[in-house]
Amino acid sequence: MRAVVQRVSRAKVSVDEWTSGEIGLGLLVLLGVAHEDTEADATYLAEKIAGLRIFEDEDGKMNLSVQQVGGSVLAVSQFTLYGDTRRGKRPSFDDAAPPDQARRLYEFFVARVQDLGLRCETGRFQEMMQVELVNEGPVTILLDSKKAF
Repeated sequence: MRAVVQRVSRAKVSVDEWTSGEIGLGLLVLLGVAHEDTEADATYLAEKIAGLRIFEDEDGKMNLSVQQVGGSVLAVSQFTLYGDTRRGKRPSFDDAAPPDQARRLYEFFVARVQDLGLRCETGRFQEMMQVELVNEGPVTILLDSKKAF
C-alpha cells in the first residue's frame, strides 16, 4: 500500500461540484492499494500517518503529529500510485488491486485512522474527483507499507 501524504492548511475533494470531504489543518492522504496488500498494510500506514511528526512545534521544528496539533485527515483513493512507466510512456496499472479489494482496504484504512482518534474525511471511491489543497511548507512525504522507498 502506498500513500502520498501532504501537510495542508486546507484541502477539499469534490465529485461533480459536490463536496465529498473537506478539512482545515491536517493531512491530505492519497492512498493506493496493491494486489498483495492486507489489513496489516492498512493498519501500518494508518498508524504511521497518525504519528508522523511533520508539523512545526513552538521552535519551528517539524516535531508534532497531526494528532498533537488537533488536525484532520482527508483520505482519497488513488490507484494511479501504482502506475508503472518503466516500459514506455503509457502507465500500466497491473500492480493495482482490483476495485473490490481496493475499496475494502481503503475503507479499512479510514476506519483505522478514525480509531486512532482522528477526524477522517474521504473522497468517493471509483469516481472522477477534483482535489484542491494548500500544501504548507510544502511538505510531501511518500510512504510504502512494504518499505520499498
